[in-house]
Amino acid sequence: MENALGEWTDFNLAIAGAGAALAGLLIVAMSVNIAEILKTATLPARAGASIGALTLGLAASCLGLIPGQPPWLLGLEILAGVALLWLLEVFAVRAILREEGQRADTRVMKAVVGILPPVAFTVGAVMLVAGADTGYVWVGIGSVLAIVGAVLFSWIALVEILR
Repeated sequence: MENALGEWTDFNLAIAGAGAALAGLLIVAMSVNIAEILKTATLPARAGASIGALTLGLAASCLGLIPGQPPWLLGLEILAGVALLWLLEVFAVRAILREEGQRADTRVMKAVVGILPPVAFTVGAVMLVAGADTGYVWVGIGSVLAIVGAVLFSWIALVEILR
């Protein structure tokens, strides 16, 4: 596994750096408009899920840099994070689906954007536990999706909430 993950070193370093910077931006974005965010039915839960996904991508990248770690252990570590992420995402999806004043297709799209990272992380972690080194591809996809989702949520927290 060390050789397989060795090919991911640059990716893991980039995701760890980008994830940490973006997590800071997301927290600052939320703090700027926290009063407005807290007035909404969905944004607090969506913020938690977005930060959770970003944090899991950051943690998975850091864990992937640990030398000599067997794939099943890395998979278990990521699964532990995924379990917490799913809890956050369930709260967010419930809030989104209950949101009034939004078309059903808009609510579903919001939910899907949030669900994609935990799905990818789950698939990757299970594959790693099963011994498939290619599971880390799915973890990488989850990390990228988490970054995209966090950027979208940062825009909402900074700009869209004030419209």
